[in-house]
Amino acid sequence: MKTPRRNSRRLFAGLLTAFIAAGLHAEETDAYALVAGALDLVRGDESSYQEMTMLVHRPDWERSSSMISWSRGREDALMRFTAPPKDAGNALLKQGEKMWTYTPKLNRTIRLPYSMRSQSWAGSDFSYDDLSRADNLLQHYDLRIAETREEDGHTVYTVEAVPHDDAPVVWGKEIWVIRDDYVMLEQAFYDQGMEQLKRMRTLEIQEIGDRVVPTRMRMEKLDEPDHWTEIVITSAEFDIELPDRTFTVFALKAGAS
Repeated sequence: MKTPRRNSRRLFAGLLTAFIAAGLHAEETDAYALVAGALDLVRGDESSYQEMTMLVHRPDWERSSSMISWSRGREDALMRFTAPPKDAGNALLKQGEKMWTYTPKLNRTIRLPYSMRSQSWAGSDFSYDDLSRADNLLQHYDLRIAETREEDGHTVYTVEAVPHDDAPVVWGKEIWVIRDDYVMLEQAFYDQGMEQLKRMRTLEIQEIGDRVVPTRMRMEKLDEPDHWTEIVITSAEFDIELPDRTFTVFALKAGAS
C-alpha cells in the first residue's frame, strides 16, 4: 500500500509538471500571437492599401522607385510600380502560396516557381520569398520567446523561429524583435549553418492610417557591405473594402483594382 507521504510527493510532482507545461504553452501562444500581431499590424486586420517608395543603395549608385500595393488578410497581395516610367506597371501578385509577375513592356505574365523565389526582387535586397512569406512563420516554424527586455517604455520580445524539419524554407532560423504594440523592430535571417546572412531593421516608426507602424525599413545583406534597400510607407489605409477582382491575374495584367 502507498503511504500518504509518497502519494503527496507524486501529487506535487504531477502538479509541478502540469504547471511547467502550462507555462511553456503560454509562452508558445505568446510568441505566435506576437508574430501574428506584427504581420497584421502592417497589413490591417482585413485589408490595406499603401503607397511606398523604395531606395536601392549600392556603393557607387542609388535607384529610387515608387509603388502602390493592396493586401487582403495574409494570403492575397498585389504590388505595382508607378515610377520611374521605365518600371511603371511592373507588378507582383500573390494568391496564397502562388505568385505571378507581370511586365507590361513584354506584355508577359509569369507564374513564379518556388525555385525562383530566393532571387532578388526588382534588383533590390528583398527576395520574392521575403514578399510572399506572410504567415509562413505561423505555419512552418516553431516559435519561442528567447528574451524579454524593457526599452523606451515598451516591453520588447525576441522571438526565435526554427523551421520544422519538412518546412519548405531556406533559412536555418529567424530572429524577430517585436515590441508589445506589435511593431517589428528587427528581423534576422540565418542559414543552415546558423550564420546570419540578412537583416531587416525598422528605422522609423510613425502613426499612419490610424495606427502606429514601421514606416521606414532597411534590408541589408551582411556579406555585402554598403548594399541595402529601404522601403518607406508614405500613405496607408487599413481595413478598406476591396473587390475580389483586385487579386486576380486579370487585374495583375490589366491594372484593375
